[in-house]
Amino acid sequence: MQKRDGFTLMEVLVVVAIIGIISTLALVSLMAVRVRARDVKRKAEVNQIGRLITASCYVPDAGGGDYDIADLLSEMRTKYPQFASSMAYAPRDPRTGTATQSFYRYVVTGDGKRCALYANLENGGEPVTITNITAPTAGGGTGVLAATTDGWNGSPKYFQISN
Repeated sequence: MQKRDGFTLMEVLVVVAIIGIISTLALVSLMAVRVRARDVKRKAEVNQIGRLITASCYVPDAGGGDYDIADLLSEMRTKYPQFASSMAYAPRDPRTGTATQSFYRYVVTGDGKRCALYANLENGGEPVTITNITAPTAGGGTGVLAATTDGWNGSPKYFQISN
């Protein structure tokens, strides 16, 4: 009998299969963490900007309605050039936002008394804290709401801050 050093083909295939299964499980759990991290970023940005904008609702030149925050900031920079440098950074959705469309939305009533800043969350399992509305609403409160249809991030959950 000769002694051979090394592994058989079967042993190598079993090890490769086990490594494949473990890496697949790690990637799946990592994706869930990424979704939650992007939602945390959305909430933080909407909360920070929302407190500023909803303190005294800004009514755009076009009047009441629903606006992308990128368009709103562009108008504000033009209207108030003395504050343009402090509005240089336009936050945007970490998954779907672009330089021209942030996917953070602002809704204001025509009289400027009620407004809300909101974002669509990715995590469909996010607990709902606003139960009396089913769409982002000016004056609807601050927290997470469940809409009747999915938004641009594939979930019916929205986070809004409102006066």
